[in-house]
Amino acid sequence: MTILAIHPGAYYHIETLETPRYAGYFDKLVRPEDLPSVDLAEHAVVFIPCRTPADRLAPHAAQLRAYLDQGGTIVATGETSWEIFLPGIAFTPEPTNWWWWLTPGADLGVRIASPGHSLFEHLGERDLAWHLHGWFDPPEGVEVLAVNGEGKPIFYVDEVTTPGRMIITSLDPCFHHGSHFMPATTRFLDGFLPWMREELDGVKAK
Repeated sequence: MTILAIHPGAYYHIETLETPRYAGYFDKLVRPEDLPSVDLAEHAVVFIPCRTPADRLAPHAAQLRAYLDQGGTIVATGETSWEIFLPGIAFTPEPTNWWWWLTPGADLGVRIASPGHSLFEHLGERDLAWHLHGWFDPPEGVEVLAVNGEGKPIFYVDEVTTPGRMIITSLDPCFHHGSHFMPATTRFLDGFLPWMREELDGVKAK
């Protein structure tokens, strides 16, 4: 099958979705407004990049839910107000410390919660640590992949809310990679996107 990426059109979306470094991980790009013209069931994964305006996805919430109910997989990264268009999401925002890393010996506190998960064959803790925007109170039974310094989930896999799968994170790698700000975000995408292709779409990355 294939991976569909929603493309809101900001400069950081273009840098992530269209330039040669990562374009090969996405088989089809679609504007949020054009989702009704797409049969989501044809795609193994729907990828929603960072800072996709929720008001552009809210009109399509029923279509996204139907896709999940058919067993589809949605990957949604940070700062997208997921709760407006996806089910079962409760998020608490927090003030962002943009410059914590300038303090010698500073530790953002991000920790891997499921070290045996296949994703962490591709990523280490340092690849998850740039900024924190908040945490989730996910439904019981999800698999938490990473937590903040207080042990609250910031990255999880939900296979309990619907018959499908939602991979949700408050991390916003596309925005920072596309803004050329915070090298950890590029390392994150360098590991996450091959994992997404191999594990979720079933295609071995070259």
